[in-house]
Amino acid sequence: MSVPFKTVHVIGAGLAGSEAAWQLAKQEIPVRLYEMRPETTTPAHQTGKCAELVCSNSLRSDDKERNAVGLLHEEMRQMGSLIMQAADANTVPAGGALAVDREGFSSTVTNLLESAHRITRVNGEVHTPPEGELTLIATGPLTSPALSKWLENKIGPDRLAFFDALAPIIANDSIDFNKVWKQSRYDKGSADYINCPMNRQQYETFIDNLLAAQKVEFKSFEKTAYFEGCLPIEVMAERGIETLRYGPLKPVGLTNPHNPDEKPWAIVQLRQDNKLGTLWNMVGFQTKLTWGEQKRIFSTIPGLENAEFERLGAIHRNTFIDSPKLLDNYLRLKSDLNIYFAGQITGVEGYVESAACGLLAGIFMARAAADFPPPPLPPAVTAHGALLNHVTQPCENNTFQPMNVNFGLFPPLNKPLPKKLRKPALSQRALKNLSEWKELL
Repeated sequence: MSVPFKTVHVIGAGLAGSEAAWQLAKQEIPVRLYEMRPETTTPAHQTGKCAELVCSNSLRSDDKERNAVGLLHEEMRQMGSLIMQAADANTVPAGGALAVDREGFSSTVTNLLESAHRITRVNGEVHTPPEGELTLIATGPLTSPALSKWLENKIGPDRLAFFDALAPIIANDSIDFNKVWKQSRYDKGSADYINCPMNRQQYETFIDNLLAAQKVEFKSFEKTAYFEGCLPIEVMAERGIETLRYGPLKPVGLTNPHNPDEKPWAIVQLRQDNKLGTLWNMVGFQTKLTWGEQKRIFSTIPGLENAEFERLGAIHRNTFIDSPKLLDNYLRLKSDLNIYFAGQITGVEGYVESAACGLLAGIFMARAAADFPPPPLPPAVTAHGALLNHVTQPCENNTFQPMNVNFGLFPPLNKPLPKKLRKPALSQRALKNLSEWKELL
């Protein structure tokens, strides 16, 4: 790439911003990398270093054959990722997971960025991005109040969320269709829901389990009143044993074809969550239960005994935008093509996904900064392409929510394979297509 004439501004030196700055600098693009820490801190951060890990020190599974995040690791390594370079240099024992010494990891990222040609770090809070200049906003779930206010004015208050209320998402091929069926209440429209029936004993045991389950406590900066229309399922259960039967588990307007003579006492519904029909959302199951408790309790629901949870439920502070409505395929704001977004603020969930989003934004912005045509998009069959599609393509039921990378986001294989062979085949297809895409950049 020829020497460019533009300086790119990257706001936020978390995993996404750090990765984007690195990718830009690799292409000889001058970068001003802004980070408000340590002058202005957040309730979750402790240092002023780049890419500080504020929660777990695990980047999750490193198995590229059977786990989508492991595949994403490998794709990022092949794309020259700063975050993966730092992670691989600071590993600690964690079985099949990639875990890091968090202090060594963030120090490595910080040192590499500060020594990189063409990257200038600027300490201090940005209230308003530079007008009319190429700018990446990668400020994460704890975006400052001032920049959040600018965002609200820029995109509209109804396009910016400050809290996640996530229900679990289940892989279609892990649902037992000998026990469940597809139907909409009162047969209105097409059969859009998967229905899981419970008898009275199963329902009452389910309620008892919800009430006794271990829950995740809000952090001090997350405390908020619940919206009545989005209560955690365990909070609804606390209001009385019949509350859920008159709410999201109401057993009306549905007939079980496996046992038409017996009326279910309660019915758990799953709603299609992506256009491919590979992912299903548990309707009304936003929750503060721990992940272990979710798997244990929700697997007692008939038909979900062997469910593969591609995302578990959560309620937490998480600033993010309505990306499918706001961003184009290159992570640019449709109303202002000089503004890019990356990381958790786009609706990807997790350390690795945030960094991968930053990697893509860096590649896209480098071309724009050099006045080159936009590059080809990563194929949807790659982990990067699947994530990009999640945050830029219209979603089912107009209900966009953050998501970790998972194989349910990938287009199905052309030829069905046994379940144990499916994930390795998806990974092999992804890496082949990634190699071909790299040649086009």
